[in-house]
Amino acid sequence: MQLITRADLGWPASAAPSQPTAGGVKIHWLGAPVSARLADDHSLCVAEWKKIRKAHLANKAENYSDVAYNYAACVHGYLLEGRGLRRRTGANGTQSLNRADYAVVALIGTKGLTAPTDALLHALRDGIDLLRANGAGARVRGHRDGYATACPGDALYGWVKQGALRPGGKPPAPKPPAAKPKPRPSVDLSLLVAAARRDPARAGTPVSYAGARVVEAALAAEGLLDRRLVDGHYGSATRKAYAAWQRRLGYRGADADGIPGAVSLRKLGAVRGFTVTA
Repeated sequence: MQLITRADLGWPASAAPSQPTAGGVKIHWLGAPVSARLADDHSLCVAEWKKIRKAHLANKAENYSDVAYNYAACVHGYLLEGRGLRRRTGANGTQSLNRADYAVVALIGTKGLTAPTDALLHALRDGIDLLRANGAGARVRGHRDGYATACPGDALYGWVKQGALRPGGKPPAPKPPAAKPKPRPSVDLSLLVAAARRDPARAGTPVSYAGARVVEAALAAEGLLDRRLVDGHYGSATRKAYAAWQRRLGYRGADADGIPGAVSLRKLGAVRGFTVTA
């Protein structure tokens, strides 16, 4: 990083409001003609930066407390300190936008010096990384994001939209698509009750209702049924386990007979991840 500090510029500490954090960084340009001579003489970039601060301080309508930006970047790869770290910007258009992001400006414009060089992009990235290390969040946006303006110009905005990478940098690997949540199993109450009222099935015979296995697995997860008995047959062991579940819910006597009811079954489904249909 080639950093030119406020002390190097002969400026006192910034009078801009303190702001220890922000959501991210917004990228700007000057939005006016910039002399192409700056490309051949770095001292002219420093002079331009001082000129911008002087103009901002003289702007009584905006009432700037300092140069509006946190940092500037020039085509020679230098990062020039403005308001600096942990200071609210005055460049994003509104007070809410100023609080949302810090600001770094590229010393290029609409005519003359218009093209971002690799050195400029590196300097912009230096500013982003420096601000991130001192309170800025991960997002990088253009000034036009959230405010009606052409800033920071199409070339720089395209760079921002592509990830604000250093020249030669690789874009981040795309995130894999989020796994779709598995559908919750469904238990038909009427079919389950019919299965519960039948005699226990003999070993090896087809199950009366396949949804019974979902309920048995839930009862086993609650510690009420031996997992070896989760077989889809709503037999005497399953009925005894379901009666224990009913008693856990406060049912007594005939209300805790091991035959599922709508309320008790929905409560079991709520804790063990299945739905109940009539």
